[in-house]
Amino acid sequence: MHTVRSLADYVGGTVVGGSADIPITGINDLRAAQPDQISFLGNTKYEPLARVSKAGAILVSPADSPKFSFTRIEVESPSFAFGKISALFASPPVHDEPGIHPTAIVAPDAVIGEGASIGPCAIISAGVQIGARTVIGAHCFIGERTIIGADVRIYPLVTIRERSVLGTRIIIHSGAVIGADGFGYSFDSKTGRHVKIDHTGYVQIDDDVEIGANTTIDRGRFGRTYVGEGAKIDNLVMIAHNVTIGPHCIIVAQTGISGSTTLGRYVTLAGQVGVAGHLTIGDRATVTAQSGITKDAPGGTVYSGLHLMPTREYLKKEALIRRLPELLERLKALEDKVKSLE
Repeated sequence: MHTVRSLADYVGGTVVGGSADIPITGINDLRAAQPDQISFLGNTKYEPLARVSKAGAILVSPADSPKFSFTRIEVESPSFAFGKISALFASPPVHDEPGIHPTAIVAPDAVIGEGASIGPCAIISAGVQIGARTVIGAHCFIGERTIIGADVRIYPLVTIRERSVLGTRIIIHSGAVIGADGFGYSFDSKTGRHVKIDHTGYVQIDDDVEIGANTTIDRGRFGRTYVGEGAKIDNLVMIAHNVTIGPHCIIVAQTGISGSTTLGRYVTLAGQVGVAGHLTIGDRATVTAQSGITKDAPGGTVYSGLHLMPTREYLKKEALIRRLPELLERLKALEDKVKSLE
């Protein structure tokens, strides 16, 4: 059985206030937590909920801890610590029986690694290589000559097109499409038609990447579209042909990245960011939600707005825009005063 003390020891935290011997049997959010559950305060706007929460203990930062009197565990990152504790109470992982389901279609020359699992109605095309202990879910399609490393989990209804190259410990959620043709056409003025450009490249995804549901990553027009080690890509993200995503980037839902753009290491693109093509975004740049990137963005800066600029500058301009009605009234008053003096 877990207690507040044992959980504090587990995450390297310190128990403050109340009793360290309270038994903890589960986790919950601040609003719903019960006396035998633990929660966390990761954002100061939820302080009112923390004050009235019934949780047996709450993970808080050392800076926030003095504000409260309830039983709490002080940790540098309450969110990260809560994630570790969550694993202790998680349901057992789904067991995937090694082997090939009778309804799966596997090409005779496909190589299936030891302990791999091929689910119902999955299709494994010619020349495919699948690593040890990798799980291919029901109704997945793996195209010709695709290489998938060990310990990969591909959830049901994922499509991975031909010649894709995937590393190890990758997670791909349902509905994702890897390696579709890029959106490339040339206009033929003689016929008045858009003529499709063949995309002969491929997609490469390195180790420890996670790709969300219904995300699409297009193959290169030539060469590769590349996702670096440890990148985490949310649901409903569009990555176009020949894009390079550097290691450990975070790309949040409904973001779209146009062709041949390069992201450096540890770049964060928040939700609904739009990125034009053939751009470079430097290491550790952060782009806030609903921003538009139409020019190169040096690293180490937080950017905002439809016409990308450092966030501090953007906020100043937004503040001035809000004051325009007031400034207009003042201008009119000055004009009237000048007229009265004429």
